[in-house]
Amino acid sequence: MFFNPKKREAKKRLKEEFKQDQAAAKQIGSELDTAQQALESKEESLTKELRGLSPQKEGLFLSLKKGLTKTRAIFTGSIFSLSAQDPIDEDFLEDIEERLLSADMGVPTTMKITEHLQTQVDSGAIKTQSEAVEELKKVIENIMNLGEPQLPQAQVGPTVYLFIGVNGAGKTTTIGKLAAQFKGEGKKVLVAAGDTFRAAAIEQITHWCEQVGVDCIGKTTGSDPSATFFEAATKAKNEGYDVLLCDTSGRLHNKKPLMEELSKMNRSLQKVIPTAPHASMLVIDGNTGQNAIAQAKEFSQIVPLDGLVVTKLDGTAKGGVMIGIVNEFEIPVYYIGVGERVQDLQAFSPQLYAESLLGN
Repeated sequence: MFFNPKKREAKKRLKEEFKQDQAAAKQIGSELDTAQQALESKEESLTKELRGLSPQKEGLFLSLKKGLTKTRAIFTGSIFSLSAQDPIDEDFLEDIEERLLSADMGVPTTMKITEHLQTQVDSGAIKTQSEAVEELKKVIENIMNLGEPQLPQAQVGPTVYLFIGVNGAGKTTTIGKLAAQFKGEGKKVLVAAGDTFRAAAIEQITHWCEQVGVDCIGKTTGSDPSATFFEAATKAKNEGYDVLLCDTSGRLHNKKPLMEELSKMNRSLQKVIPTAPHASMLVIDGNTGQNAIAQAKEFSQIVPLDGLVVTKLDGTAKGGVMIGIVNEFEIPVYYIGVGERVQDLQAFSPQLYAESLLGN
């Protein structure tokens, strides 16, 4: 009988390694099953959530999520790669802080959010990274939710909306898209081409009006915009228009004489329609980041701002700036632009925004 102790020891070791490999494979299989069940549960939950939305809101959710792709990437780039059942640590909270700042949310708003998360961690209210992400979503929704924003409506006669903002923010495009949407609702719409300062501005807004089939009052470049507003308000009142949309020059926020002219425009409207404008909306370009906060500050000192329209969110990673503006000035967002189509100018929903920005 031949016996080799070395071969016996090697065979024993191989058996032990095989058992360990089997146990590891079983553990991996169990983890995969758990992950698959979690994924299926998440998909089922999201499907139910979407089914609970009207077809219109479902479409808005999907287009909003697509439009916020670049801003979403700021958050999903690392936060969701960490968001699991792992405990919240200092690195995770610092990562969130950096992401919020990178999205141009601003220091005050970022500090408000991160301090809230730290308080929740210290109190034991949230323990895991996934819970922190869910809490982050709630905080952003709460900041943006100043009540479901509904555009003010005139009780009698035409409703007048005044649009202000710097050159290039997207006022003309916003007015054109809103004119198309209001007309689609069966409303009689008139546009006042009050941007008499910039060359070709009147031609641009007139072209928009021709395209969507609404009426427009416009004079010549360099003419008095207040006179245009007076004429448009008179026509809107006398001829039974439902909505009057008033364009203004792209007034630089650091040009006080131009800013003060806005007050004159308001007075011209009020000579005909005493309650006008029913909403003054600041149009800001989402690409401008922190400069948009400076614009909101300057404009709010001249004209009482009722709300915001944030454009071009589909082309920027700085979409968080709107959260900073709402947090600082407590004025609602009425519309956001997430694409080129008329329907891509969407009525703002805090819930859909938070879900689109931070949902998986």
